[in-house]
Amino acid sequence: MNRVEKYMNIALAEAKKALKINEVPVGAVVVRHDQVIAKAYNLRETQKSPLAHAEILAIEKAAKALNTWRLEDCELYVTLEPCPMCAGAIIQSRIPNVYYGALDYKNGAHMSKVNLFSIDFTHHVDIIGGILEEPSKKLLKDFFKALRM
Repeated sequence: MNRVEKYMNIALAEAKKALKINEVPVGAVVVRHDQVIAKAYNLRETQKSPLAHAEILAIEKAAKALNTWRLEDCELYVTLEPCPMCAGAIIQSRIPNVYYGALDYKNGAHMSKVNLFSIDFTHHVDIIGGILEEPSKKLLKDFFKALRM
């Protein structure tokens, strides 16, 4: 297993925690110098907050742990393509590298709906999707299938 898959597996474990509490199963991990700095999963229903996406929560935890909002030497691993809000947080926190699993055909801000990462903002993000895409998709598919039953 390569290092990208290693950290994506940790993000998948976080997503499974969300699934257990009936949250949309998305997990995120912030890594710095090959060390996990922060982990999080979706908590929108639990916190009653539209801002409680896995990426936002992980970025906030990482900033607090490192005592800076500039996460310039960090990487983010997330099980679902970031939405526009999370893309903005990634760009603003200056994370240089993002890896994600499944596409988000309804809200994706990289490939699915719009590519905010291609716009010339003050910070450029290298982003790669499709990392452990199948297990990421399966978690989401199973969650939404169960909701419809």
